[in-house]
Amino acid sequence: MGYVSQRFSLYPDLTVVENIDFYARAYQVWGAQLRTRRAAAIELAGLSGLERQLTANLAGGFKQRLALATAILHEPQLLFLDEPTAGVDPVSRRDFWRLLYRLAAEGTTIFVTTHYMDEAEQCHRLAFIHEGRIVAMGTPNDIKERQMRGKVVELDCAAPGRALEILRRLEHLDEVALYGTLIHVVSEDLAKQQPVIQTALEQAQIEIHSMTIIPPSLEDVFIARARS
Repeated sequence: MGYVSQRFSLYPDLTVVENIDFYARAYQVWGAQLRTRRAAAIELAGLSGLERQLTANLAGGFKQRLALATAILHEPQLLFLDEPTAGVDPVSRRDFWRLLYRLAAEGTTIFVTTHYMDEAEQCHRLAFIHEGRIVAMGTPNDIKERQMRGKVVELDCAAPGRALEILRRLEHLDEVALYGTLIHVVSEDLAKQQPVIQTALEQAQIEIHSMTIIPPSLEDVFIARARS
């Protein structure tokens, strides 16, 4: 089993290769096996050329790659990652997930906790946890298609902040949330509620550009199930 914590926990006063060698020996990886796995971990994590770099001087994305490299030196069948990309820039986050996809394709079972729904979308199976209980579980498509209570309408309108306040005061809307400049409204009886939504905004003199029923996102499902 391997583990990568959310907070970087390797030794900052050691170099990249010194951290790798330390953890390899902790996992009882020695000699020729150590040399082979060290080279493989450095190549996989994209750390070539940084072997003598002091760990404290690495950027956040490279630190997480190094943490992953040390966690797989003993070739674990099971790998736990606790929010491994929290605080990492988007490019480094994407590169880190490419490493995970490669490990998964090679047969490693990976458990990841994440609050990024775009990351969750890439997993084979999900469990949404809210206040210590599982509120939805299945593949991303199964969760979106079968476990969503109600339908979602995406609203593009003027003054979305003011519109949000008005819609949240209406009854029979299960959820109203802002997504950038758009508003997502969830209701189990959307056909009946759409005219109510339109009337409320027109009375407030808020122009509606479009009102479209859309497939739910994972975030829509999580919010709906967490509040049910």
